[in-house]
Amino acid sequence: MTVQAASPAVVPLRGARGMIADKMCASLRDAAQLTHHARADMTALLAAKAHLKEAGTALSVEDLLIGAVVRTLRRHPDINGTVQDRAVHLPDAIDLGVAIALPGNLLAAPAIFGAESLDLEGLRAARRDLVARARTNKLTVPEMTGGTFTVSNLGLSRVEQFTPILNAPQIAILGIGRTVETAVRDGDAIAWKPYAGLSLTFDHRAIDGAPAAKFLTDLCEAIEGFAP
Repeated sequence: MTVQAASPAVVPLRGARGMIADKMCASLRDAAQLTHHARADMTALLAAKAHLKEAGTALSVEDLLIGAVVRTLRRHPDINGTVQDRAVHLPDAIDLGVAIALPGNLLAAPAIFGAESLDLEGLRAARRDLVARARTNKLTVPEMTGGTFTVSNLGLSRVEQFTPILNAPQIAILGIGRTVETAVRDGDAIAWKPYAGLSLTFDHRAIDGAPAAKFLTDLCEAIEGFAP
């Protein structure tokens, strides 16, 4: 008796999935992408989250991390922008893209316009609004295409670090991994501390490794010294 192998499922890359596939390939083809990795001690940020909750303000870890990113971008305008027509465009505004996983193996990264002008609660409200409208297909074209820097958060998964692909034509994207209790030296003792993995992919055409590393270092320090 001959047993024939089952035919594999064939899923055409078309529609929204096809557009995502084309954009990812174009990003890798057209940009000089490099990724820096770092870890940040989340102790202060998690303490701030608990303090805010006790005071009646419920913010997620992602909300606070986005706040730290925006604060750091203010001090590093050279990584907030786009590369278009063989020129680097550096706007005054921070239009922060937030990657959102959608049903059907889809992805969106709409922008919070003017993120530099929002406090933590404003950033939370803006992010929640984008998530709600992304899931009901109500995002606008400017929101989908107008970002200057993107954050991709996989902190609720078991992924610790990764190499996010640039949301072209943006200069950089930050990937956030899960927070892991890690044994570290604390003076003469060993202490367990929560560390999150951070991965910064940037376009080497627009910014070199040293200033990109300085941004990531300053972001880690902003997280480790976080105060609302």
